[in-house]
Amino acid sequence: MWQAIAEHINSELDIGFQIEQKSQLTGGSINLAWHISGQGQHFFVKINQREQLEQFETEALSLQALQQSHSIRVPKLICSGQTIDKAFLVLEYLPLSGETTNGWRDLARQLAQLHKQHDQAMYGFDWDNMLGSTPQPNKWQANWSSFFSEQRLGWLLQLLLEQGFGFGNIDQLVEQCRQRLHHHQPAPSLLHGDLWRGNVGFTGDTAAVFDPACYFGDRETDLAYSTLFGRFPDDFYHSYQQHYPLDEAYNDRKDLYNLYHILNHAYLFRGAYLVQAQEMIKQLFH
Repeated sequence: MWQAIAEHINSELDIGFQIEQKSQLTGGSINLAWHISGQGQHFFVKINQREQLEQFETEALSLQALQQSHSIRVPKLICSGQTIDKAFLVLEYLPLSGETTNGWRDLARQLAQLHKQHDQAMYGFDWDNMLGSTPQPNKWQANWSSFFSEQRLGWLLQLLLEQGFGFGNIDQLVEQCRQRLHHHQPAPSLLHGDLWRGNVGFTGDTAAVFDPACYFGDRETDLAYSTLFGRFPDDFYHSYQQHYPLDEAYNDRKDLYNLYHILNHAYLFRGAYLVQAQEMIKQLFH
């Protein structure tokens, strides 16, 4: 497997790379992560079963979209591919250091710069992708309330129902969500899509983000998710507000947007997330 990965790297970069050292990294719950090096070259490699190639390919498309925005730092994409029994994704290796106040402020500045680019008139993405290991549909729609209620909440409520977990009448919940967002038509921003603390790292005072699930949507969804699992420090939010102030009604929408991620965790991990999802639905819609 490793020889095949080295050959893919060489083919992509036109170098004579050979793996001299490799070490497994901790932190990934879905994929295995490795740091490989040789001849002064360093790469970050994600590995999973062969069937997961699509997940890596859609992550690569998201990384490319963020890189092309020239606003927020992501590891450079090297290549993706398959061996006989594994799928892999090779990225630039970023040597991470501890977080700093300036690093969080830098992330806020970068994210605001990303969100300010309103080049797209509709909501969605050119490809469906994955949120963790959950398929995420991104069919283009002109109306934000329709996009979010149908392709985010409705989609996951249906996936959960197929697993045997019902949270009420899906059509009714989708319509209630649509009504909640009816008068909110934000300018579509390119979103990271999976912006929680585990997908942020720092090299000195420079921030970088990982594992994106990009689409064009309401920038508030990125900010909302950043508060859910290991809330970002206050310095981040103060800095973001200075660069690109949020609408006062953001707090009214924050829990609705985070319901999508709680439903996704309920779908992936069940347990307490199923209870949390039920409670959130009760609070938001009843």
